[in-house]
Amino acid sequence: MPSLYTETIIHAPRAVVWQALVRKQDWLKWNTFLFDRQPEQAFQEGRSLLLSVRRVEGGDEIEFEASVNRVQENCYLRWRSSVPGLWNEHSFELQDVGVNLTQCMHRNRFDGLVAPMILPFIRQDEQRGMRRMAQELRQYAEYLSY
Repeated sequence: MPSLYTETIIHAPRAVVWQALVRKQDWLKWNTFLFDRQPEQAFQEGRSLLLSVRRVEGGDEIEFEASVNRVQENCYLRWRSSVPGLWNEHSFELQDVGVNLTQCMHRNRFDGLVAPMILPFIRQDEQRGMRRMAQELRQYAEYLSY
């Protein structure tokens, strides 16, 4: 199953990084890749979310509905979205790698009949967007921790 992956080291405690990641109402302050259409709804297993993605900074947003299927506080967040013939799963994993150093891993997996046809067209922009988000999360969490 094809997947995209980013990883960044953030000079902030894991709890600070987690709060930056899950406080969707603050995403507009730092996140130019993912947007939440219902920021008042907390991440909760089984809950549906209305999100959008902007692969290219300043480009069009693509709206999608996702279902949160795992929340492990300060450690792991995962949601899944699907349309006929394609499903997509975003996951974020946080790990301590030193004193006030957090490793953030963001994976985006694709599967389904149309995944091999769609992925070549979006892979590069999606990967850039994920990297952009990783950098923005790092900058924002480091700002919050100082």
